[in-house]
Amino acid sequence: MRVSEAVETLDGWWALHDVRSVDWRRWRAERSLGETALREGSEFFEAALNPALGASGLYQVFGMKGDLLQIHLRPRLDDLLELQSAFDRTSLASFLRPRLSYLSVTELSTYGSRDGKIPDGDPLKNPYIERRLHPVIPPARWVCFYPMDKRRGERDEANWYVRPFAERKELMAAHGDIGRKYAGRVTQMITGSVGLDDHEWGVTLFADDPLQFKKLVYEMRFDEASARFAEFGSFIVGRAMGSKDLPSLFGS
Repeated sequence: MRVSEAVETLDGWWALHDVRSVDWRRWRAERSLGETALREGSEFFEAALNPALGASGLYQVFGMKGDLLQIHLRPRLDDLLELQSAFDRTSLASFLRPRLSYLSVTELSTYGSRDGKIPDGDPLKNPYIERRLHPVIPPARWVCFYPMDKRRGERDEANWYVRPFAERKELMAAHGDIGRKYAGRVTQMITGSVGLDDHEWGVTLFADDPLQFKKLVYEMRFDEASARFAEFGSFIVGRAMGSKDLPSLFGS
């Protein structure tokens, strides 16, 4: 017996967030191989960043959570697997240790519709929907990625998935109002990962001013949908890089 109605989702490109750290001990011990490794890595990223293939971004990570973040969006899951395998075959990958991989798919919920259903017709004819499902990674200087879940507590009042559709719709509308206040300062990409990874959604924020990440997430803490029902994973912040910036990361 269903306790509540699920909303339908519109799904677009497959997304992979890949965080790796440099094995500095090996890098110093095998520095003679570094030139080849950096050349192969730069060639890989230059090809991956080709917008005709989908969308990709490369970032230097802050702190101890890693050194390098790759974000790749592709039309097919097979495309992502082939991309991952191609990178793992580069010499550069042998100097990197995996820290995090996160698989998801760009998603737009239908809480904005009357009944939580996908409207008739081709939704991709709507420019807003097209941008959400097939996004362009903006040329912002900073990125922030975190996974999140909606609570499934033992008490019904703390369980998002047993709340009536009308209540969830109202809460999500108020939640979206906060995000829209940051239009022009923060670009948001929502990806769904239910059944694909350890959390239910991935949130990727892009901004030229990284302080806006703190302001946006803090303000949303006071939103009822977040305050009552949201649980967050680890946050990863990085600075945008180009394929030719790899030598600077390695001190070369």
